[in-house]
Amino acid sequence: MGKSEKDTALFMGLVLMFHNAAMQHMGKVKNPLTDSVERDLEQAQFAIDTLDMVEMKTKGNLTDEESRLLTNVLRDLKLNFVDEKAKGQGSESGPTDTSTKDEKKT
Repeated sequence: MGKSEKDTALFMGLVLMFHNAAMQHMGKVKNPLTDSVERDLEQAQFAIDTLDMVEMKTKGNLTDEESRLLTNVLRDLKLNFVDEKAKGQGSESGPTDTSTKDEKKT
């Protein structure tokens, strides 16, 4: 694997890491450490804002593949974030554990 291929793989891994973090914080997927769904929209917004900053700072320096991934991930996250804000469930400024007592016992 050449340097540019390695850099592309690392960049894509970084983007997907923030995507996964934002999805967890929006309560879309379980937190693998706690095995429960947790909702913290403030942290989700931080992950999205970080990717927005990465997009701005790397503009003109990405391959087509990298740019396409970043654009698609940001669009997906922003649409999901708007959906979660519209639900109005839970706290928007702190973590909310949405698992039931039975789930926590196992």
